[in-house]
Amino acid sequence: MKLSLPTALQKLHHHRKEKHVGRGVLFLFCLLAIYLFIFFILYSPNPFRVRPPKDLQQNTTSIRPNDNKGSEEEAEYYCDLFKGRWIKDLRGPLYSNWSCRTIPDSKNCGKHGREDVDYLKWRWKPDGCDLHRFDPKSFLRIVNGKKLAFIGDSVARNQLESLLCLLSHEETPTDIYKDSIDRFRTWYFPSHNFTLMILWSKFLVVGEERVINGSLSGVYDLHLDRIDQNWASKLPGVDYAIISDSHWFFRKNYIYEGGKFIGCIFCNEPNITDYGLAFPIRRVFRTVLQYINDSKDCKDLLTLVRTFSPAHFENGSWNNGGHCNRTSPFSEKEANFEGTEWELRSVQVEEVEKARVEGKKIGKKFGALDVTRAMLMRPDGHPGAHWNNKWMEGYNDCVHWCLPGPVDSWNDLLMAVVSRENGASFLI
Repeated sequence: MKLSLPTALQKLHHHRKEKHVGRGVLFLFCLLAIYLFIFFILYSPNPFRVRPPKDLQQNTTSIRPNDNKGSEEEAEYYCDLFKGRWIKDLRGPLYSNWSCRTIPDSKNCGKHGREDVDYLKWRWKPDGCDLHRFDPKSFLRIVNGKKLAFIGDSVARNQLESLLCLLSHEETPTDIYKDSIDRFRTWYFPSHNFTLMILWSKFLVVGEERVINGSLSGVYDLHLDRIDQNWASKLPGVDYAIISDSHWFFRKNYIYEGGKFIGCIFCNEPNITDYGLAFPIRRVFRTVLQYINDSKDCKDLLTLVRTFSPAHFENGSWNNGGHCNRTSPFSEKEANFEGTEWELRSVQVEEVEKARVEGKKIGKKFGALDVTRAMLMRPDGHPGAHWNNKWMEGYNDCVHWCLPGPVDSWNDLLMAVVSRENGASFLI
């Protein structure tokens, strides 16, 4: 059927009108998409785009943004990962006490009768940004081809055991080295050429146990300015070192500098100066960090000091009936941020900041993994009576941390700090 000319023109006009309307709708849709994208960039909880409160902008407790950039804008948007609060997270941990095969009995609280699970349903929330859950795939991608060592006492190993469980979601490592008493141990992740190590040390410096009447006394002579070469000799080739220590100082020890006896800790003896805890711990961390700064074999090493991890004994201590039976976190008002634990944390932070400033001149990198504030609020995270250790039978463990548990947050923070150092976002 043929159309008359007026009818054809009308249809053509109608077609052009529909086409014009379609282009208009598409244009509006594109504008809306661009607006939403800009809104997301500006207001998403990216820690590199968050202006911290003024009282945090001079914070020295954590690793700084890449010093090579040094821009005022970068410092302005810096977020303090270590000042915040615990908030409910009903998702629970990434692993369980039965899904991770490497949890030792001493940390396996669920296996040994702990029935409450509320302590597993909290996550650390920094005040100025969002700290996302540990992502094993992203972490292994960042540390591909690297070596990471935890250096210190059994609480340092506690963090390593947490990291092993978290990484087991992505890859099962090969256990490639263990000494006769399981103090020095190495795991290897072949798919990522990643090596994970524990380098054990009671004091980080030389500590010689006194022998009295032919028996070990539990009392040590500490040389505050002599590095413990048992771990230090293994440092060359390590890319990331997480150093921590302090709990072995909470006993009678005698201290030396320059080979000379200068005093004691917890000795209460006439004519001998009792220096308390802060002085020797400051000297030890100064010795360790200076050693790393002076070492020619640690050029590309990132050194993080994991700050003091508080115990939560109530009505006693290890050997006189102390316990830790709480099942929920402290609020900020309940936690004590002015006691010995906070003093030791402050000493460590001050020393790592001095090392950072000195190391910057020669290309060395230092920072703090400042967990003290967060963990002061977690009296519910310890094994207490729910553990198994043949050497400490009948005691409550209020020093170490259940696995899974709040100690896993240390590795959330570790991933954030390492990601930041590598110039990457740690948002998932």
